Amino acid sequence: MRNDKLEKELELLLLLTENRSLTLKQLCEKVGVSRRTLYYYLEFFRDTGFKLEKYGNCYSINRESKFFGRLTERISFTEEEAIVIRRLLGKVAKRNALVETLKRKIDKFYDFGILADYNTDEHAAQNINKLHEAIKYELKVVLRNYSSPHSSTTRDRLVEPFMLMDGNCEARCFEPASGMNKTFKVARMGEVEILDDPWQFKDQHRQMFTDAFMFSGEKTMTVEMVLGQLSHNILTEEYPKTISHITKIDNSHWLLQLKVCSYIGIGRFVLGLLDDIEIKGDEGFREYINGKLQTFNTLYNTAAQVSAGKDSEQS
Repeated sequence: MRNDKLEKELELLLLLTENRSLTLKQLCEKVGVSRRTLYYYLEFFRDTGFKLEKYGNCYSINRESKFFGRLTERISFTEEEAIVIRRLLGKVAKRNALVETLKRKIDKFYDFGILADYNTDEHAAQNINKLHEAIKYELKVVLRNYSSPHSSTTRDRLVEPFMLMDGNCEARCFEPASGMNKTFKVARMGEVEILDDPWQFKDQHRQMFTDAFMFSGEKTMTVEMVLGQLSHNILTEEYPKTISHITKIDNSHWLLQLKVCSYIGIGRFVLGLLDDIEIKGDEGFREYINGKLQTFNTLYNTAAQVSAGKDSEQS
């Protein structure tokens, strides 16, 4: 039994070194474990010194983890060396099977999500590489001829990039001119020019979060509630990303502690199953639900009065 468990742990460990290509569901299927067991393994790896990184719904192990460092320090390339090799391989015709194999091996072992998308064209790949370098060394860049559909303009944008998102299709940046954090699409960038100027507004950089209900924002709030059997089952079935945030209290009650970007998604869920849920917090979420209930009550009373008035007129 222990051997089976160890085999699954080692298999998962190998899969996690293969960059960021597998989702939680795919990992569960390949290793043959439940989502809860997978989270247990991930926590075990984290406790034993591996650096786990999460990108969307995909996990990977940072190759700078202490065990990997000791294993590869004599035989591996530096990241800069690997990037140069990968660029050179990218210029070779795709019909060369050996080159394609080498490219896949490098992409799997070296943790540059900047190069993991085989479908990225050369121009986009160069821009992504420059953005990655600027983020790594905390430098400003100029997005030359950036095409913005909102303002219907094409112009240069001076920004501080600090995060690549959505499979490296977008860059999260702080724009000093507007004093705002914005998301820029790589496909709309002409050229990326790295400047020698370091970041000036690091304290104003704000990450973009997406919660389990697919609402996004720069800030999160923590909601807490006790779920009954029905609400627990529906939540885990319809929103599986919440599973890791649920703790069993007893055979018929579960505690949910979840960060959300908006009360709208979780609020809609709670209002639909209000008699099976006990809200614990936060205070803002309590006020949100109470406000919705008062609105519903007002609408109901108004509709009832209108209906009663029509009945009296007819009589």
